[in-house]
Amino acid sequence: MPPVSRRQFITAGAAAAVGFPRGRQARAQGRDRPNLVFLLGDDHRWDALGCMGNRIIRTPQIDGLAAAGTRFHNMFVTTAICVTSRASIFTGLHAHAHRIWGFKDSFAPDLFSRGYPALLKQAGYRNGFVGKWGIDGGKMPEQAFDYFRGFQGQGDYFPQPGHKGRHLTDRMGDQMVEFIEGCAPGEPFHLSVSFKAPHVQDQDPLQFLPDSRHSSLYRDAEIPMPETAAPRFISQLPLSVQGSEARRRWAVRFSTPELYQRSVKNYYRLITGIDEQVGRLREALARRGVAENTVIVYAGDNGFYLAEHGLAGKWFMHEESIRVPLVIYDPRAPRTERGQAVEPMALNIDIAPTLLEYAAVTAPTSMQGRALQPLLKGQQVPWRSDWFYAHRFEHEWIPKTEGIRTNDWKYTEYPEESPAFEELFHLKVDEDETRNLATDEAYSARLRALRERRQEWLTALAKWTPECDWAALEPAARNI
Repeated sequence: MPPVSRRQFITAGAAAAVGFPRGRQARAQGRDRPNLVFLLGDDHRWDALGCMGNRIIRTPQIDGLAAAGTRFHNMFVTTAICVTSRASIFTGLHAHAHRIWGFKDSFAPDLFSRGYPALLKQAGYRNGFVGKWGIDGGKMPEQAFDYFRGFQGQGDYFPQPGHKGRHLTDRMGDQMVEFIEGCAPGEPFHLSVSFKAPHVQDQDPLQFLPDSRHSSLYRDAEIPMPETAAPRFISQLPLSVQGSEARRRWAVRFSTPELYQRSVKNYYRLITGIDEQVGRLREALARRGVAENTVIVYAGDNGFYLAEHGLAGKWFMHEESIRVPLVIYDPRAPRTERGQAVEPMALNIDIAPTLLEYAAVTAPTSMQGRALQPLLKGQQVPWRSDWFYAHRFEHEWIPKTEGIRTNDWKYTEYPEESPAFEELFHLKVDEDETRNLATDEAYSARLRALRERRQEWLTALAKWTPECDWAALEPAARNI
């Protein structure tokens, strides 16, 4: 198959969807469209799954989805913080477009109507949402859903003091099953589930709070300490990062070998708790007779430092912070598309257009993400060779960052530092980001090119409007 341009690909999809049925008519024709389930882990980094090479963690259900579907080796978020990443997931937009940088921000009046939940509902899907909404600056858009069990804020793992009562992950599993059992035969449905796990319980001294039934898991395992946890690596970072909230949280989670083992094991236990609910979901789909027509997508909203670079949390641009898992399982896919690994870079802004593509709903031309179906099918289509990262959350102890990530290189600027502080890593030979080349004269041309590339992205993003054709504005893909 000859390559097609991104514009040709989008145009063809739009032409195919002209006159798409709405309302009751769409429901009647929906028998041929797949059901959609999108599952989101909170602070779930890319390598905390068995299918991603982790030999300690137990995630048989998600691993099973990957074995029968597709796992993405290079999935990233364009901003590593819950609120902004979730806004990007809903809308398919960079933060510079949706403008949700902090917890007090909310969607512009017409912006959420252009996101995948509202468009799926308009197209006749029965819509469900369970879990952490994540965007707390305004009212939750319950009207966009037929079944809504969302909550604002972080939520609590246990309903009673002393870590007692049914664990939140299990309660969310109950709600997933309740939604599936409430769907009418032949009615296409979409369910988005936003877990709190494996996020910490910030004010609790133990931080990570798994269900007590998992307390024996990993008891005899020894979690290897990452190389970059050595003290010399935190000293290589800007002073603002060395004194940041990420360093403070490192102290209460990872600062001793015993604390490190406890924290990481409980982090893994929380993920195993999610994995069990994936199994319950699949059982519920099978009981309803819809398992063979339900696409399941699992992703993380951002990564998470487990002591790498002497840090905890996320926010900055190291791989541990920005790289997340992505597994897509389509039971209708041919055997040639089962158990495959995709290498090209995917982003959290790609989730919305991907879900819409499954539903045969045309994504708005202003949506900045790209449907991933061509990669799933092994098609040779033009694809991104770089992307833009920005973190502008206003916090006294969390420095802002911006940068460019290419297939082989990463450039980061800390714009609030004085004098300016930049990082340049050659990921192809330094995947752990141990050697900053920004001050090495031999790499000055590369540094200059990536600075210019960052400016190209900023210029393009400044021109974005809800009515624009982003394909005409996005910086043309090129190797750097």
